[in-house]
Amino acid sequence: MSAAVEHVDAVVVGGRCAGAATAIALAQRGLRVLVLDAARFPSDTISTHLLWPTTMAEIQALGALPAVEAIGAPRMPLAEAVLDEIGWRTGYSPVSGIDYAMCVGRTHLDHVLVEAAARTGAEIRERCTATDLVVRGNRVMGLRYADDDDRTHEVHAPVVIGADGRRSFVAERVGARVPTLAAPSGRACYYAYWSDSREDLRHIASQWRIGPLLGTAFPCDGGDLLSLLQPPVDLIPEFRGRRAQDAYLRGIDALPGLARRLDGCELVSRVRSCTGIESYFRRSSGPGWALPGDAGHFKDPVTAQGIRDALRYGRLLGEAIAPVLGARDGVDPDALDRATAVWAAQRERECIEVYQWTNVLASGEPPSPLEYELYRQAQLRPGYAGVLSDIYNRVQPPTAMMSATAMVGAVTRALRRPGNSTRDVVGDLRSQQKRMVADWLEKRRFLRSEVIDGHPGTSQPTSRVPQDA
Repeated sequence: MSAAVEHVDAVVVGGRCAGAATAIALAQRGLRVLVLDAARFPSDTISTHLLWPTTMAEIQALGALPAVEAIGAPRMPLAEAVLDEIGWRTGYSPVSGIDYAMCVGRTHLDHVLVEAAARTGAEIRERCTATDLVVRGNRVMGLRYADDDDRTHEVHAPVVIGADGRRSFVAERVGARVPTLAAPSGRACYYAYWSDSREDLRHIASQWRIGPLLGTAFPCDGGDLLSLLQPPVDLIPEFRGRRAQDAYLRGIDALPGLARRLDGCELVSRVRSCTGIESYFRRSSGPGWALPGDAGHFKDPVTAQGIRDALRYGRLLGEAIAPVLGARDGVDPDALDRATAVWAAQRERECIEVYQWTNVLASGEPPSPLEYELYRQAQLRPGYAGVLSDIYNRVQPPTAMMSATAMVGAVTRALRRPGNSTRDVVGDLRSQQKRMVADWLEKRRFLRSEVIDGHPGTSQPTSRVPQDA
């Protein structure tokens, strides 16, 4: 172990989206921030990396938009969704003046964000792995890490920020790996890259669904296209081992619209997979620690919200704790813990409805009669299509899709639709109502908060942190 113990204002474990955003926000305010990451950048990671306009606005807020744009991914001002052959296409409401999406590979996106953090003043140490937390009483006071030469170092800081993903070391060490709210996905995720020959379509982000199968086409940097396939979990055995590519191509053929989009394109990568997906919230703050990004909250990739939330709540965490860390009279631990608790509660309030909506789309269930009617309504009414795109864009809440007017119209048209039985439509309506009530009750229970020294905090019990010897 190094002889000297290093002292900084904040240690961030993980330098990708959430960690870089937190580090930028802290370093911009003159604080000394140390970022540790086991990777050497540029480095790839499993991700579907679609960036909605609201995500681009977060990149702009971090000062990294010109560098991200320079990567070369096309702007996509249009969104398209097709259910069977019922499709709608629309633009986005602008967020901070940005009205286009992009799909930027993580190798380049994360490198740009790490470089932005370094330019802001954060110290980035690559190929470094956190090995233990430094704990006094029940408070995290720093951590130990091993560098690329297997030397152990110790660094002390008022706060350790675990931005280290779903398998977070920090979450594990503070006893927060078990979710406070969780839902298993009914889908698996498989994706690959194609060389994109359709220059006339590289401004559109597209999704297709037939039955329980879902696929996408997102033009990205390098002249490529990312095509995602999310089959129901009962099809996972078909994708195992060497059968993955054949099963992936069969899935594309089962979505004629996606197959037509890829006609003339060439598969240029292996098929990557993500299975056993679980959406969750974890307790995300405690004495001397916080968990932004996937370490604290994760949603199924079917709605592509992860990067946006990692950037946004990483930035907001940095902004929330910077005044406490930079106080002239020194760091007040209680004030720091209140700040992280308020930040965590804010993320829970702002993300719970999107979490629940994502879980519906991730169920892997075939579309219902009412869902078909909502797609037909979006096809006929551009304004309603704009509502749907703005839900993905986080401009409107998911409940905007299910307004009383929209539901009455959908039920009326579904009852008149040849081939629909009254029993099926009424059963669908009852199922939708039951789910809405269940979501309301779940949200109410989840957001019920206690008061910690006059400030809101999560209602979850305080986890015990293993103490140093």
